[in-house]
Amino acid sequence: MINIDFLTLKAFFLENIDFIIGSRLQKIQQPTRRDFIFSLRNNGDSRKLYINIHPQMYHIAFMNKENEEKRNITIPKKPPMFCMLLRKYIEGARIADACVIDNERIIEFHFETYDEISQKQILCLTIELMGKHSNIILYNKETNIIIGCAHNVGAEKSRYRELQGGLKYIYPPGVNVENEGIILSNELKKQFKNLSAEKINEYLTTTDFRPAIYNDGYTLFKELIDNSISQSSVNKMLDDYYADIQEKLILKEEKAKLTEITTTKLKKTKNAIDKITALLKKRDNTERYKLYGELLTANLYQKTDFQKSIEVFDYINKQNITIELDDTKTLNENAQRYYKLYTKSKKTKEKSNEMLTNLTVEQEYLEAILYSITTSKTVKELDDIKSELDINTEKNKRNEKPIVEKINIDGFDVFIGKNNKQNDYIISKLAKDEDLWFHTRLCAGSHILLKTNGIEPKEETIFACCKLARKYSSATQPSKVGVIYTKAKYLRKPPAAPLGYVTYKQEKEILI
Repeated sequence: MINIDFLTLKAFFLENIDFIIGSRLQKIQQPTRRDFIFSLRNNGDSRKLYINIHPQMYHIAFMNKENEEKRNITIPKKPPMFCMLLRKYIEGARIADACVIDNERIIEFHFETYDEISQKQILCLTIELMGKHSNIILYNKETNIIIGCAHNVGAEKSRYRELQGGLKYIYPPGVNVENEGIILSNELKKQFKNLSAEKINEYLTTTDFRPAIYNDGYTLFKELIDNSISQSSVNKMLDDYYADIQEKLILKEEKAKLTEITTTKLKKTKNAIDKITALLKKRDNTERYKLYGELLTANLYQKTDFQKSIEVFDYINKQNITIELDDTKTLNENAQRYYKLYTKSKKTKEKSNEMLTNLTVEQEYLEAILYSITTSKTVKELDDIKSELDINTEKNKRNEKPIVEKINIDGFDVFIGKNNKQNDYIISKLAKDEDLWFHTRLCAGSHILLKTNGIEPKEETIFACCKLARKYSSATQPSKVGVIYTKAKYLRKPPAAPLGYVTYKQEKEILI
């Protein structure tokens, strides 16, 4: 990742100066303590100016809707204090002027406002994009007195300057307010390597930019970087580049959180399965209690009441056995006691087996979620998983229609479920009776649906769908995996079953 430099900031400003100057600030939002959204409008055109002062990815750009989703922006119900301060002083105001400090990563917006006695005043919003020192400061242009900062800086943090309300605003030390010289960033040094001083100066003074993005970064001059991809504008270059980085970081963080939550639940489920399984093996006396009750009933004629034991003939195993008795009870009462133990043990066994079945379903479901987390490629897909796990988020809406990937195989539409919410949507909404459903056997994976539209697909098409189910599964390579498929009419979702869980019949299997 590369950081924004003075030349890129200057290029962004020159490209958008006509829109910025004269625009009105309609709305101010602060999703987090390090990013801001200013909704600007000028000449019937509305844009969202996104400002990020994160130490590693500080930048500024007009943000499009797609990149807003990539950044996973959520507006808090209660705005932070600095956001409320900005709303008080400059929301609704017009940008009378703007500038970029020469050769520095500082951009200023001058807002024309009125004070309490209706006198015109100019307030300056300074955006400093300077690594860990990045900040946003609002101050009075005439008096240079700071009204507020995104981050206050006290004497204990900086010995060069303090930033907080009531103090005088001064530029950071070393800022070239007199344009005394240009300090190249490391990235610019790389791009300008092997160029003459005259050529470098030509690049630094030009306004003819040719923005492009490449694997590790971006450039204002496409010809300097081999295999770079041209961008339509400097703003698009900045917006796309940093939005992609933010999406990757968010995905990584959210995946780690969701994996930890799901793994913890899966571990508890597996422990419960192990305990119940061990209990069923260790204490399965159900049939023995029933046999003892029957044998005692058959031997009531012996009238051996109030004894500690009795020897009887076991007609099933063809041998004499000794049955322990309660010597405070009659033989008939002991027989009834063993019948009660049999009934209780039978119910316990049935309940345990029922719990075991439910826990096994839960285990398969959680394993499917883990697979979905691993394969998720967008924040939206992770939001769907959050709704499954009952993790409340402002953006999460359970009734929102999931977007399912659709591809074409041999003229047939094929849908691929990437998580349990999408899988459930495929089963309940998209699938018709004659459509074919595919899934890997005994491992987590996507639900694949082949829409037949009444046409019998060829074996090659079915095999291609099986390979697709194998590809989108948790099965390790290069092991062979069984892929089952059946018609949608043979699927059944049990009552109260988790999202995406189905039972099936009339299935066929192909080894992939």
